[in-house]
Amino acid sequence: MIRSLLSSGCLARIGHTMLTGGMTLVLFLHDTDLYHPQNEWIHLKPLLFVMAVLCSVGLYFAVSLMDPGYVLSESEDKTFFDHETSALTPGTVRMRRCGYCMLKPMRARHCKSCNHCVRRYDHHCPWIENCVGEKNHRSFMLYLTVKLVVLLWAFHLAWSGFHYEVTWSDWLRINVFLLLAFILITICTAVVGLLLACHLYLISSNFTTWEFMSYNRISYLKQCDLNSNPFDRGIVWNLWNFFCTHGHVTWEWVYLGNTYNMDNTV
Repeated sequence: MIRSLLSSGCLARIGHTMLTGGMTLVLFLHDTDLYHPQNEWIHLKPLLFVMAVLCSVGLYFAVSLMDPGYVLSESEDKTFFDHETSALTPGTVRMRRCGYCMLKPMRARHCKSCNHCVRRYDHHCPWIENCVGEKNHRSFMLYLTVKLVVLLWAFHLAWSGFHYEVTWSDWLRINVFLLLAFILITICTAVVGLLLACHLYLISSNFTTWEFMSYNRISYLKQCDLNSNPFDRGIVWNLWNFFCTHGHVTWEWVYLGNTYNMDNTV
């Protein structure tokens, strides 16, 4: 029980919740633009801000706790692959095997932290203490988007809370906690913004973070040029298939230049 409470995942979630709650509390305790006495709807903006913060926290826990797309057991996956790849030319695409999980579909990777193979593995995120893969990558992008909106709003609120004082020591004494929150918000805003931009670029190219970083070490990519990604079908089509399709994609079909073959049973 104690070990589970002190696990890295639990500590990361507690840390995220406490940090978010602490910065929100600091913004509410200072004289920021959250309150406008001359406004008839004085409580509307604070309520909306709290709802946005709670939404970002809820998305964080959803992405952190959900199945990222774990590969099924070998017997189940064999049935899936025997059915899905029956039309492929024998020997054209070699089925990969994982030393831990046995059968491993294309674009999957074994995560040693999670001890599972994950479909369309992107990366293992220590902040959510979970992998980002086929099933939760869209949710991860939604979380980053909402988080960036909340952080930009918090950045504006923190900046609006700084007020002129006669001496530097008086200003620092009054605003020390707000200053610390402002620095943390600025750092988090930069990190989340860059992360969101990088993921949008990779998604538009139909790359995963793992594939982009390890292109020359992945068996099905190292014989290809970096500019000839076998999964790339154009920016619009890549974005459409990422955000608007659900279920397993048989990447062996896409690799061979065929159309997307979807299994919507999951």
